[in-house]
Amino acid sequence: MTDRITKAQRRKNMQAVKNKDSKIELLLRKALWEKGYRYRKNYSKIFGKPDIVFLSKKIAIFCDSEFWHGYDWNKKKQEIHSNKDFWIAKIERNIERDIEVNDFLQTNGWKVLRFWGKDIETNLFNCVQKIENELLSKVNI
Repeated sequence: MTDRITKAQRRKNMQAVKNKDSKIELLLRKALWEKGYRYRKNYSKIFGKPDIVFLSKKIAIFCDSEFWHGYDWNKKKQEIHSNKDFWIAKIERNIERDIEVNDFLQTNGWKVLRFWGKDIETNLFNCVQKIENELLSKVNI
């Protein structure tokens, strides 16, 4: 099946997709900042360019949107009707890349935390608590 919208409209839609400072990132960052935590954002010197990084604690945090990172993928890929071959390949590569990033960072001593967008929006306190627990468990001695 071909795309349901024009090429120009698809281009406009895709240009509007943010790769940083998304709503879920801003929510989580603001909550951490208000608690006094200081971090690097979208730190390109770390493999995978984590959304939030605590360098001294070696903690990398990713805020994953459900569509782009394949939440409940086996079910969701059945719902794609437009340009199916492209989107399935794209999302599956994103899932593979997330695994590669996790493996690389963990192998190099990093703690990786990933949060789904819906969890950040509905359980922000729990997400912040998980980050705080990790930060406190890595107290510098």
